[in-house]
Amino acid sequence: MTYRKMRYIGFSIITLVSLILPWITINGKHFFLLSFDKKQLQLFFTTFNMSELWPMLFLLIILFMGIFFITTLGGRVWCGWACPQTIFRIVYRDLLQTKIFRLYKNIDNKQKPISKGKYIQKILAFLIFALFAIAAAADLLWYFVPPEDFFAYIKEPSEHNLLFVIWFIFTTLIMAAAVFLKEKFCTYVCPYVRIQSTMLDNDTVQTIYDPIRGGEIYDAHKQKTDGKRGDGECTRCDACIKVCPTHIDIRAGMQLECINCLECSDACEKIMMRLGLPSLINWTSPNAIQSRGKVKFIRFRTIAYPIVIAIALVGLLFMTTTKKSMILNINRNTELFHISKDLQSVENTYKFKFENIDSKEHMFYFEVLNPDITIKTPAEPFRLRAGEVKIKVVILTADINSSLKAQNGKPFPVMIRAFATDDKEKIFIEKEATFIYPDKESIR
Repeated sequence: MTYRKMRYIGFSIITLVSLILPWITINGKHFFLLSFDKKQLQLFFTTFNMSELWPMLFLLIILFMGIFFITTLGGRVWCGWACPQTIFRIVYRDLLQTKIFRLYKNIDNKQKPISKGKYIQKILAFLIFALFAIAAAADLLWYFVPPEDFFAYIKEPSEHNLLFVIWFIFTTLIMAAAVFLKEKFCTYVCPYVRIQSTMLDNDTVQTIYDPIRGGEIYDAHKQKTDGKRGDGECTRCDACIKVCPTHIDIRAGMQLECINCLECSDACEKIMMRLGLPSLINWTSPNAIQSRGKVKFIRFRTIAYPIVIAIALVGLLFMTTTKKSMILNINRNTELFHISKDLQSVENTYKFKFENIDSKEHMFYFEVLNPDITIKTPAEPFRLRAGEVKIKVVILTADINSSLKAQNGKPFPVMIRAFATDDKEKIFIEKEATFIYPDKESIR
């Protein structure tokens, strides 16, 4: 199977996964959804409030370490095999412009200019790709606005102008990158092309021409030699140049413009097969070419990155499974304490901020884990809908002659246990607060 066919299969799988994933839910929760509308993150079918976005730290670690690992191991393989920009170009140039409308004569020659005339075909190719771009932009939005909300919102465009503006911007960016910037996006716009150059070493797998077998096509100054057949196995047919989407000659050595698509390897293999020889361009490493041995995949960086990724993933899964379903913040009133008029009790006032981060509503209340302190207000449990926040003024009171008298004005900690009355064993949280008991002189 050619590298091109393998890439097409990979593109199809990536496209299907990206389209299907937003629709998969468990108990109304998505695999990944960063909703600014609902102010929550859904990850691994678990909901996180915006105040607990720590999973994003793990995700960013996994993302960047994954990029470092892939680049160290396989060079710019992401660009040629998984990047959305590459997929968009394949759809527009190879499928629509070449295969369907024949605006380019041959998919194996990307250096020839587009056919003159054929304006109807060009317009049709543009319009069809525009529909594709609209669908792709919508699919991207589904990871921020779930499909069930997205299709409800677009039925009321006047009330969701921002959604349509963002959708239009995403569509325009896709069209601009695939139709107008083309492979210049990969060479000049994408920052990854600069970053990846610092991560390569002589054991990194890349698209490499074998000068030992094929002969030196370029001199030390990168000038093309005038060698003839017989200087090496290379026939100088330039098939590798014609098929290259970024318009480089891989025989000149590794270049930043190369996206590891391996189109040149397929083109070379077709020619060399006629001579009974293997391709002169392979997916290998510089050291393997020079030593005529195997690629050294196991080395420090290719071990270290997966270890860091595994640790971050385990941490993310652990924190996800131990996630709580409520949040409680406690703030004291500016008044340290209040003594009742009959001098029989001491009151401390607080503001409790309750937040229900579960997917359904519950009745909430709390208790003080100290026998000398009781709750004066609120007196009854209260209801919180899913995602709702309520601030309650809480007054805790203690008898003036209780054992707390021994504190003599010193603040001391008390433990507050808040819980859902309908699921007390699973939905609860414990927080420490400070109770201040007056000194003897204040009581007089």
